[in-house]
Amino acid sequence: MINRSAHPLDHLVLPARSLDAVRSRLTSLGFVVAPTGIHPFGTENACVFFADGTYLEPLAVGDKQATEQAIAAGNVFIARDRLYRERLGDEGFSAVVLGTVNADADQARYIEAGLSAGDMLSFSRVFTDTNGRSDTASFKLAFAAGKEASDAFLFACERVNPPKIDRTALQAHVNGVTGIVEVVAVSDLPSAQIGLISIATGANASGLGAGNDAVRLPNAMLSVVTPETYLQRFRLASKPSSHLRFEAIVFSVRDKASVERALAAGAVDHNMSGDDIVVPPAPGQGAAFIFREIP
Repeated sequence: MINRSAHPLDHLVLPARSLDAVRSRLTSLGFVVAPTGIHPFGTENACVFFADGTYLEPLAVGDKQATEQAIAAGNVFIARDRLYRERLGDEGFSAVVLGTVNADADQARYIEAGLSAGDMLSFSRVFTDTNGRSDTASFKLAFAAGKEASDAFLFACERVNPPKIDRTALQAHVNGVTGIVEVVAVSDLPSAQIGLISIATGANASGLGAGNDAVRLPNAMLSVVTPETYLQRFRLASKPSSHLRFEAIVFSVRDKASVERALAAGAVDHNMSGDDIVVPPAPGQGAAFIFREIP
């Protein structure tokens, strides 16, 4: 059963070495990539927006000196990005972001549970659409992470001032993707990690079978599986680790043929796992991309 009181999935953060590589790779997969967004603390992104309201945020370091200053000032978002890159490299999948209408309440909840990753962050940045129209977007973030966790974190994102921009053109993907239906994390001990996710999302956890725990959000499912289960589901290997690591994103498409045409046009290697089309991670694509037909 879907927990309607839980926070919805908002977006996913994918560290990248180069936004040029991101644009090249994601375009070859059939995605429309938004113009570069510049953060006031040294990072920059090239987002991919979906019709269901979720999006991908590939994230690169644009101004290293600014990121150093941000970390020194206690910016949790930049500090966590740095920690991820130091441990796992400049390409990957570091964070799941949840939509909220009250980030202050989420921060209080995280602190009470002993899972706050640090101070809240408020900032604004300019958002530009494909026609060059711009508006200012403002956000307030509250961060959650497990004790000694360094490979993944979650945060609640309150859109204080949503930009008045038409995203229709940015959501018209050649591959037919309409949204995100599942996020898959891997750990040797799923049951030890699902508590963090349950508290961060405000959703009850449920066991879906051996080596598979999950929370159901209003618009997606967030699963934690063992490396063995991950291999069985997607025919992809994952390194054993007691830490929580986000590994794969499952996209919804109305017609699988649209994905197959886009991948063929982009000369992208892919595999099948049951009815799912599986694209392993690559430079500019920090997670495994799974395309699932949902009429």
